[in-house]
Amino acid sequence: MDVTSVANMATLMAQGKALTEIGYAVMDMQMDDMKMEGAEVAQLISTVPSVDPNIGGNIDVSV
Repeated sequence: MDVTSVANMATLMAQGKALTEIGYAVMDMQMDDMKMEGAEVAQLISTVPSVDPNIGGNIDVSV
């Protein structure tokens, strides 16, 4: 291996590391967004008035 090959390899490794770090940062942002959306959905569900638990217990089936 000559000096150019080593330099090229180092450059490629640095670029790969940068892309990996960018991927982790994007994934972290997406996880934060999903956590916020989950909390909003949970809050929305808690505001729904309670329903009669006896409704929906039977299914009508015809063949």
